[in-house]
Amino acid sequence: MTTLSLASGNVGNRECCLEFPSLYFTEGPLGSKLLRRAYTRRYGFWLDDPKVPRIKSRNRFCVTAKVKKWRKHDYPWPDDIDPNIQSGHLTYLSSFKPLAEKPKPVTLPFEKPLVDLEKKIIEVRNLADETGLDFSDQISTLENKYQMALKDLYAHLTPIQRLSIARHPNRPTVLDHILNITEKWVELHGDRGGYDDPAIVTGIGSIEGKSYMCIGHQKGRNTKENIARNFAMPTPHGYRKALRLMKYADHHSLPILTFVDTPGAFADLKSEELGQGEAIAHNLRTMFGLKVPIITVVTGEGGSGGALAIACSNKMFMMENSAFYVASPEACAAILWKSSQAAPKAAEKLRITAQEHYRLKIADGVIPEPLGGAHADPVWASQQVKSAIIQAMKELSNMSPEELIHHRMLKYRHIGGFQEGIPIDPKRKREMMPSQTNLPKPGDIDSELEDLKQKILKVKGPSDPITAQAIEKLKQDVDKEITNAFISMGLEQKLESLQLELSKASNGSSKQPLSRNQKEKVDKIMQEFKQKLSKPGSYLGLKQKLSKLDMVYKLIEQKKKSEELKTKINNKIPSETKAKLRQLKENWDNIISNGAPMDKDLVEELERVKEELVNVLKTANLNVVGVVKKTAATPPAEVREKVRCLREEINREIEKGIAMAGLGGKIEELQSKMAADGLNVKEVEKVEAEIKEKIVEALEASGLKEKVESLRMELAASMAATAEGMVGLDNGRL
Repeated sequence: MTTLSLASGNVGNRECCLEFPSLYFTEGPLGSKLLRRAYTRRYGFWLDDPKVPRIKSRNRFCVTAKVKKWRKHDYPWPDDIDPNIQSGHLTYLSSFKPLAEKPKPVTLPFEKPLVDLEKKIIEVRNLADETGLDFSDQISTLENKYQMALKDLYAHLTPIQRLSIARHPNRPTVLDHILNITEKWVELHGDRGGYDDPAIVTGIGSIEGKSYMCIGHQKGRNTKENIARNFAMPTPHGYRKALRLMKYADHHSLPILTFVDTPGAFADLKSEELGQGEAIAHNLRTMFGLKVPIITVVTGEGGSGGALAIACSNKMFMMENSAFYVASPEACAAILWKSSQAAPKAAEKLRITAQEHYRLKIADGVIPEPLGGAHADPVWASQQVKSAIIQAMKELSNMSPEELIHHRMLKYRHIGGFQEGIPIDPKRKREMMPSQTNLPKPGDIDSELEDLKQKILKVKGPSDPITAQAIEKLKQDVDKEITNAFISMGLEQKLESLQLELSKASNGSSKQPLSRNQKEKVDKIMQEFKQKLSKPGSYLGLKQKLSKLDMVYKLIEQKKKSEELKTKINNKIPSETKAKLRQLKENWDNIISNGAPMDKDLVEELERVKEELVNVLKTANLNVVGVVKKTAATPPAEVREKVRCLREEINREIEKGIAMAGLGGKIEELQSKMAADGLNVKEVEKVEAEIKEKIVEALEASGLKEKVESLRMELAASMAATAEGMVGLDNGRL
């Protein structure tokens, strides 16, 4: 779809603008022709109508045109929408779509030690699997200790650490929570003053059949969205949009849900000129007079008046790792301590955490989060928010409008209040944190991991080739652990209901494609499964086996491609060339076996056959970069030198053991008897066994056995690497 846009100018001695659906005019020589072909709806006549006098002027018209392409649809309906869709229509009207790329995992500074431990546990498990020995008990013990250390870390976070979790880039945004807790949702825009601030989202959503007006600060999920949302810092237009929708909800008796996640109101010059303070103050005054229940949930950070402008509520809940403050710890530290480095100290003094606000009776409840923060399991966190909202609504729905206003007023009147004349307990020392003597520490777990790793390396032998039985067993283990993971994640019922729906829709046909609604359900279940699987420290065994199975599939695919390429090359070699190759091989073997000199004709024939093979490979889109002789794989020079040194050391230890055990005389005596009386087999075997026993004891005492095993492993690894490097096939190169 295209439209024609033109610009306007002077007509005659007076300025006028002839308005058309998409035509505007300026001065110039081409204006009169286009004017005769245009029409207008304002004046209601055709300019080419002979009954209408033409415009006469000494000014000439200049018309400029610009072609602008528009979207195919005015609304974001897809081209292949399912005509039988029963629900989910409103999702097409929302511009908030799933991200095309999964956000990269971000590790906070205080999480790095435990993340390193998790990687080491996976590495040790891989080593144990390569040995073929059973170290599952030791690894399970270490995993349990890791889980205890992980829980202990998140149970005793400092205020600045909780603030860093509240600011986590992957933390679910307000729209994520709204879409997770509502069955239907439609977003409303505009402050009816010509502006729509994207930093604040508003709309109507239904929860368990009841409609709510939802208002919240919206952060971005990546840099592009953050810039578009102004990092959730609203301008006056955003607060006026929120105020308009609050009045709308009050008029239609809709409960109001507000979600706070902002560092503060946008404090630029333009916002101050447009009345930032007045807009916030107007919201504060109006919210105390609304006659509907208001529930606030602090999902991230709530900064100063920018957060309070939509948070004057009957009930305020804070998520476990959220923060609410009058000034950010960095700003407070810069003011009081003249350095932002004192932010941890300022965060502790400001009492910004949800636990402190609940203790001071500012917050009415703390909503739990999954281990690691809400970003570790957004769906579970949203369900906790939903439960808190439903429970609060049961209490507030029994109040009349006057009682709701009075309840809201008393809530804020009681904040900071105290009563004189009541004795208080004297100060006494308290243990602020529980005893941690029995809790494992990351350093202890790290040392145990290193010990176990060294133990595994000592007994590690050459890995067995991957067999079909091993692959099948690995598949069965993965299927079993995935089933257990679905059950522990609470996804079993969703999966069973989806399977039942698919079986009904298929009507016995296994090749029927999924509908859009079914695809969305499958994607949602898999997304939830992957999010819970990616939680730090969870399902380590399953993650390791999935990684190993993926590697096996890649190796099988690579082997399949190599076999296909080999077959393709063999099919392209002519039968005459194959016969020549067989004959040349027989002649070559005869020459080598008889020790005869090299025949010149045979060498020339070899060169001709080699050229034919090169041409055949080029026809298969393969570039021959070199031809080498097929030789046995030899170890590197460093390994050969180590073998020589170890052999000399073994000989020295054998001689030393013989001398210390006094076996030299026995050997000479045995030799003299053999020379005088002849060979006595039994006596020789007896002395030989005694000598071997003494030599073995001497070698074990000297520690040479471990050196031999270590060198044997190094030699096997180097030979395997040499064998793999003899032939390379990559990007059409052989």
